Amino acid sequence: MENIFKNKQFYPRWIVAHRGYRLKYPENTLIAFKAALEAGAPMIELDVTFSRDRKVVVIHDATLERTTDGHGPVNRYSLAELKKLDAGSWFEPQFAGQRLPELGEVLDLVNERAYLNIEIKSHAYENDHPPDAIEKQVVALLRQKKLDGCALISSFDIDILAQVASMQNPPAIALISSIPASKRIVEICTHLKVFSWHPDCQIVTRPQVEMMHAAGIKVFPYNVESFEAYGEMIDMQVDGVITDDPVSAGWWSRVGNAA
Repeated sequence: MENIFKNKQFYPRWIVAHRGYRLKYPENTLIAFKAALEAGAPMIELDVTFSRDRKVVVIHDATLERTTDGHGPVNRYSLAELKKLDAGSWFEPQFAGQRLPELGEVLDLVNERAYLNIEIKSHAYENDHPPDAIEKQVVALLRQKKLDGCALISSFDIDILAQVASMQNPPAIALISSIPASKRIVEICTHLKVFSWHPDCQIVTRPQVEMMHAAGIKVFPYNVESFEAYGEMIDMQVDGVITDDPVSAGWWSRVGNAA
């Protein structure tokens, strides 16, 4: 699969399926990722954190209540225990029995059928940088499966990105942000050589996009979920959107490109 992050040959506007096809399927499950692939999403976003036995598990929250029938912190349970939880019926009864996947399972499912945006959760960061730190495990797994050229590692945590950036031949990285772009943020992104900046769509503006583009940094706003929001993002000339509904976003992007 072509390394778009290295040569920067990119779609006019990239549709990123947020936690899979989250609008219609339970987020961060294999069925949601499969549905995003079938919908033609060119990139899939997912979240990773640690189990108690330091396995890389795919789930957004630090706790289990919202998206499983479990209770308490994710890292209180081993992977085997997490695998017993129901991660689907909270969304709709028909999805009962969906499980929390390991990162490796998602990589095997996607396997060059789409690009990947792997968000490492800030709560999984460890200041002492052990040999099996989560960022090291994620990169090692990507390399083992020969997918490091088609994966983007993102995080709100600058320290996580700095650790990835310091690796030899690191995969592409992206800074996620809930605050507007500033000169300081551009300096950080430039220093880390990030591929892209992922702001909350509610705080991004055209001048911020232009500031990032002037520094050679792509812009993918997240939580872009309405036709109005898609249009606003196209007007700002962002490079892609992170959305729960890749089908509608893809349709609107094509309309915008043709306009």
